[in-house]
Amino acid sequence: MSERAAGSIYDLGYRRYEGRRLGRRDAVLALYIHGLRASFGLGRRTRSKIFPIGLAIVAAVPAFVQIMIASIGVDDLDIFRAEDYYGYIQVILVLFVAVVAPELLGRDARHATLPLYFSRGLSRSEYAWARYGAMTTALLSLTLLPQAIMFLGNALVGDSFTGYFSDEWKQIGPIIGSGIAISALLAAIALIIAAQTPRRAFATVGIIAPFLLLTFISSAFVFNLENLVGRLGIFLSPFGVMNGLTHWMFGASGRAGDDLMRADFAGGWYFLFALALTLVAVALLQRHYRRRSL
Repeated sequence: MSERAAGSIYDLGYRRYEGRRLGRRDAVLALYIHGLRASFGLGRRTRSKIFPIGLAIVAAVPAFVQIMIASIGVDDLDIFRAEDYYGYIQVILVLFVAVVAPELLGRDARHATLPLYFSRGLSRSEYAWARYGAMTTALLSLTLLPQAIMFLGNALVGDSFTGYFSDEWKQIGPIIGSGIAISALLAAIALIIAAQTPRRAFATVGIIAPFLLLTFISSAFVFNLENLVGRLGIFLSPFGVMNGLTHWMFGASGRAGDDLMRADFAGGWYFLFALALTLVAVALLQRHYRRRSL
């Protein structure tokens, strides 16, 4: 008599999910929050946190230095003015996007997680917007936050908080506007470059190199060609555009002999160029992921 196959049945406790099913908006929000956390290495090893958090702290150093100077009662000594702040930390901003942008996009490409994202309700366009929103928000911690700290710090250490606020409240609009504009511009440029390669080192160099090279080329045009072509060279430099739109928002002028004074364009042109460049870069990022093969 042959033996019959024996088997066992185990109750593993699987149950149907009966909770609320989240939609595409929640998927985009979750990806945005994940990208924001990843921008500062949260949830990862300590090594992943050093550069982004360290750069954010360094970006705030001029603000704290200015507050310390104001606290000792030195009147009319503004070493770091709001309209010049980004000129002091522009290299820090570029290093930050060069570290973070490859992390946001390259990791998904290297580990082949994009097909998992797109197999659900999340569209390619929504993926790009979520990553762009996370990058822009992360940059605000280096642009808007230090400016806000410096403004509030100067008000608190002054003789009269209400007096300082009533005298300087008009700076609030330019502080917010310039912080958002610069963050949106740098995030768009960095992400469209980082999207071209999954290799972190290549993406990082690819982001830093154009900023440095274009700045040298722009200065060469502005200082050596005393005509319209030379003046237009200011728009080759992202730093020049950043400084131009910032000075325009604050109603300030450049320093004698610098690129902005030599180019001599109305400040609104810098803002329009920055806006156009941001929109073009975002459109290219959207197009890249719509046409990307998985």
